[in-house]
Amino acid sequence: MVSFSTNEEDKIIGFLLDKKEEFEYRILEEAVNVREKIEEILLIGNVDLLNNAHKLVQFIVEQNEEAIISFAEQEGEAWATHSLTLSFKLEWVQAIRRTLWTFLYEYEQIHEACKDVKVFFDLEKKVNEQVDQFLKAFFISYSDYKDRLILSQQNLVENLSVPIIPITPTICILPLIGEMDDSRMYIIEEKVLIEIGRLRIQTLILDLSGIIDMEISVLRKLMNILDGTAMMGCKAVITGLRPEIVTKMVRAGVCFENKAETKGTLQQALQDYLTF
Repeated sequence: MVSFSTNEEDKIIGFLLDKKEEFEYRILEEAVNVREKIEEILLIGNVDLLNNAHKLVQFIVEQNEEAIISFAEQEGEAWATHSLTLSFKLEWVQAIRRTLWTFLYEYEQIHEACKDVKVFFDLEKKVNEQVDQFLKAFFISYSDYKDRLILSQQNLVENLSVPIIPITPTICILPLIGEMDDSRMYIIEEKVLIEIGRLRIQTLILDLSGIIDMEISVLRKLMNILDGTAMMGCKAVITGLRPEIVTKMVRAGVCFENKAETKGTLQQALQDYLTF
């Protein structure tokens, strides 16, 4: 595959630098939608589109694939971090591609760098492959960062939804608040068993005073959590059961007997299990 000599690369880069303002003007003419957003993108994501366009063009002229991929990965994370619009990035890179070819053609007309037509088209293929390589690395980096961000947010939500609070080295409280469904109960079960082992909890107080209602299927999953807690050698204490939930349990034949001790309120449980 054809490539420029080092001397030729320097000449092209110098040619583009000499025509920097004209080059930028042409890109902005090509990227109609992006040019109105340049200052906003700089303000939001600290991304200097024009400066970065010159960097990318230099890497392409030098045919520095390692630098192209590294730069694309940095750009991908930056755009993902600040949730910048992907369609703007695609339009901008395509504008860079078209503008670069306009100026490469102008350079060739002046210097006759590619006298053979086949050589010129081979070069075109190589340059376009590098632009495509940049886009591919950019989108992979963008997607990977978003996936990691989503996972991190999910873990944060899970931790917030299962707030196990140590009271003493062996006693912890798990206050459950809000709506309970099968999905959340699965998360609670997993987190409770992990934390019992990690913190060596001997007594876990589950306070249900923040829950207005629980479906029977959810109550049965709570029974499974109590079974798992006992298997881990931890005593379960349930506090704050509302009358509506107790009525539903009685009618469905669901009972915590032999699975957990029950107390009317969290305060009662703390008075019984804490020595001040």
